Amino acid sequence: MAARDFRRVLPFIAGMMGAAGVAAAAAASHGADPRLLGGASAMCLAHAPALIALAAAWEKLRLAATSALLLSLGTALFAADLTMRHFAGHGLFPMSAPTGGTLMMIGWLTLAVGALLPQKAG
Repeated sequence: MAARDFRRVLPFIAGMMGAAGVAAAAAASHGADPRLLGGASAMCLAHAPALIALAAAWEKLRLAATSALLLSLGTALFAADLTMRHFAGHGLFPMSAPTGGTLMMIGWLTLAVGALLPQKAG
């Protein structure tokens, strides 16, 4: 997928992530294990607006595509692992939550580095 296409898909990813975050929060407040689904909800609801901001700043911010990809993948892995642990009794795959968390941290650090670089021309 080209970077331009990924930018167009980011609001969709953010919307799905936001909806998943609200659903997980609702499930956690109605008897589901809040330690697992609450964490999945928090990650989704924290990163969905960040993806919208990255899509909005795409033309000016260096490394926006890389940051968005890392945040998207990391959040999906982390939240999916916690959700699987709740509903299936086991994780997505070994080390999926730590891998997702690491990808999210690298995504935020990539955003920070990109903010220090000169703005894109145009």
